[in-house]
Amino acid sequence: MAQPTPLPGRPVRGSRTGRPIMALLDLLGRRWVLRVLWELRADAAPTFRQLQQRCDGVSSSVLADRLRELGQADLVEHTGGGYLLTEQGRTLLERLAPLDAWAADWRPRTED
Repeated sequence: MAQPTPLPGRPVRGSRTGRPIMALLDLLGRRWVLRVLWELRADAAPTFRQLQQRCDGVSSSVLADRLRELGQADLVEHTGGGYLLTEQGRTLLERLAPLDAWAADWRPRTED
């Protein structure tokens, strides 16, 4: 049985009270969620099959689950032609951009 979509105010991994940041981290930590969001960053609205092809190797059942969860979280919406980020989804990706910039410069210390 699928786990409920992590949302603020619901118990989630790491928080019995569903603190918003913990709900977000729980959602983003699910397999394929970040990839789906990344593939939806452009304005084009890919169909389910197109999105599945872009997400190399994701099964149709997992993709359907992730799209359902992202829809319940108001980050992705299905239009007649395909899937798009909602305003909140676009804002989330904008807020993650500094983290992406930091990761690009990340140089872990090497053990000698």
